Amino acid sequence: MSLDQVRSIADAVLYEGYLLYPYRASSNKNRSRWQFGVLGPPNAEAASFGEQPGMETQVLLAPHDGPAAVTVHLRFLQLQVREVWAPDADGAEQPVDRLTVDGAEVLSWDEAVEREVVLAALPLGEAVDTVHAVPGGEDSEPLTDARGAVVGRIVRRRLPLTLGIRTDSVVDDGYTRLSLAVRNEHPEPAATKDAAIRASLIGAHLLLRAHDAEFVSLLEPPAGAAAAAGRCRQNRCWPVLAGPKGTTDVLLGAPIILYDYPEVAEQSPGALFDSTEIDEILTLRVMTMTEAEKAEARATDPRAREIIDRCDSMSPAGLQELHGLLRDPHLPQPAALTEPTGSAEPMADVGPAVGAEPMADVGPAVGGREVEPSAFDTSGAPWWDPAADASVRPGSDAVVIDGVRVAKDSLVRVHPSRRADAQDLFFAGQVARVTAVLSDVDGGTHVALVLLDDPASDLHDWYGRYFYFAPDELTPLTVEETARHREENRS
Repeated sequence: MSLDQVRSIADAVLYEGYLLYPYRASSNKNRSRWQFGVLGPPNAEAASFGEQPGMETQVLLAPHDGPAAVTVHLRFLQLQVREVWAPDADGAEQPVDRLTVDGAEVLSWDEAVEREVVLAALPLGEAVDTVHAVPGGEDSEPLTDARGAVVGRIVRRRLPLTLGIRTDSVVDDGYTRLSLAVRNEHPEPAATKDAAIRASLIGAHLLLRAHDAEFVSLLEPPAGAAAAAGRCRQNRCWPVLAGPKGTTDVLLGAPIILYDYPEVAEQSPGALFDSTEIDEILTLRVMTMTEAEKAEARATDPRAREIIDRCDSMSPAGLQELHGLLRDPHLPQPAALTEPTGSAEPMADVGPAVGAEPMADVGPAVGGREVEPSAFDTSGAPWWDPAADASVRPGSDAVVIDGVRVAKDSLVRVHPSRRADAQDLFFAGQVARVTAVLSDVDGGTHVALVLLDDPASDLHDWYGRYFYFAPDELTPLTVEETARHREENRS
């Protein structure tokens, strides 16, 4: 499979957080950029707030009969400082924050240049340790007015970068565990925040291509590979299968957590860079900006100019396409990298969000636990018709777990098992109060909760901000435990 098929995903990762709405240099949100995949210089001083210099991932491969190998693509952004220079009263050029040319402003700003380092067909079983130099440079571009007179210039500067890539592999339960580490080897010290980010690798991520081997999913490994997959360790880089669903020769190692086979929503007309925002929301926000705000955004960055121009020229039909799609919930859906309404931006956790909307696909009971099937009955009404909800009463509906009826106000202990959200780590073992039992259109059951020890639980309950778990992730408290927790909660 060609890597071009997954570069749209990789590019979304590369530019995530590059520039945030409202896309203006003066916005507080854009005073601290480059949030993801930043490998800082190793000699940065504490005052520079430099990021850690390295990332490492371990992946699992099943070799074929031939000599197995892996091609490594390390992709990142190299920061490029853009300075506007203009003559002062004495005619000497000086750097300035902004310059107006024929009524249009040109701003000083930090841009970025895409870089890619390729290690071709590295044989599995052989350790490799390489060092690579990325050249710096300086470019100058004259600024001329409508008469052709030079009124200033733009100077772009890039620091040289040095990076190391190390690979090693071992056999584990018949599979090959490949370890791959990337490290910023920039030799100079960095005393300030600006100095540190200018010597950093930004948006760093990996594209791996297997030859005479196939990658094993670490999210859903086959039974025979589960133990070996569990022994893979990740540091600031999380690998997922990429490309057409079912293929196993390409893997994306991203600085954010994704599903296997992430996709950019087909309705998205272009990147927006702004975390997990939805295209429709951001497009409408851009449309509400004043002409002065749009002018500043266009002057801030060429990519911001593309966003503003695209939103301004969007037709009503194009905007309607961003509003959403009607999908058959019983048919398989793609694991989209983006929000379902078409956002082109990757999500920090692309999964059923705990504390957001209920999960749409809950599997059978795990570990032999008793979970009654959902009583969702539309009485012949289409699933999208509001009348289909007539038989659903979340405030009084119940589900049986371990032989115990669980309904509103029941106390349960939470045992997250879906890997739905990073904050599951903090929910494990917590006692929660059930606020509702809900059914989805697929016949799945979801239990809405508030944590008992959360000081804001009453407030969350008041405005309906709940955490959602599957029944097999919950254990009902005994009568004695329930009484004790209720007494402690009262006191």
